[in-house]
Amino acid sequence: MSEHVKIVMADQVDIAQLCARMKVMAFDLDGTLARSKKPMHEPMAQALSALTRLLPVAIISGGTIDLVRSQVTDMLTADANRANMHLMPTSGTRYYNWNSADGMWQEIYEHNLSETDRATVIASLEKHARELGIWESKTWGPRIEDRGSQITFSALGQQAPVEAKEQWDPDNVKKNKLAEAVQRDVPHLEVRSGGSTSVDISNKGVDKAYAVKELASMLGVEVSQIAFVGDRMDPDGNDYPAARAGTFAIRVTGPQDTLVLCERIIEWYGAHMQ
Repeated sequence: MSEHVKIVMADQVDIAQLCARMKVMAFDLDGTLARSKKPMHEPMAQALSALTRLLPVAIISGGTIDLVRSQVTDMLTADANRANMHLMPTSGTRYYNWNSADGMWQEIYEHNLSETDRATVIASLEKHARELGIWESKTWGPRIEDRGSQITFSALGQQAPVEAKEQWDPDNVKKNKLAEAVQRDVPHLEVRSGGSTSVDISNKGVDKAYAVKELASMLGVEVSQIAFVGDRMDPDGNDYPAARAGTFAIRVTGPQDTLVLCERIIEWYGAHMQ
């Protein structure tokens, strides 16, 4: 029997119902707050900054902490409440919060892969990518990145243009075949499709579902009181585990959808929380 996971499109969200229910707002990054590897645009940065003054805000991304900083936190306005932010990069395998005394992001936990597992995964990714004909000759940056707690394969390289990424595997067939092949080599690990050209590998059970459950525990709320916004909510997408975990899952088609959603939420707070 298939599981029932409720996901609402951003333009169909009942804002009053959402705001009455949620106590935390969590976001995917690439394709949700910003385009792949690019900083947030100024209107998004302003809206996200405003949200941090209203409720806790989490960023749960497949990217590294350095990317979360360059794409999100470095773009926030001066009056953003960073102490109200929770950064969970590499698909929630690491967690950072703001140390007001030092004015720095501090790491609270990490779940690193063993050296043996990392070496096995890297070899498996190259082997199967070559066999499947997706070890591309033209790339922008490294294809495989060892992030400690996560190994990420990016078919076109980490710095590939957004347009090239979006055209490479629109139906996810290539990524899914690679993920399935690697999963057979490392059944004790979690192998999943990531962004538009990527496959992510981490310790089993440490994904965006784990991240939202940890977030709920740390903030003393129910998972159902977390609104999670992401662009990859299909069952093969890396945002789906957060939806499956029981968040108020909201699907966007891109950063513009997210911006409109955030502006509607900010407007509701302005009218009802005086």
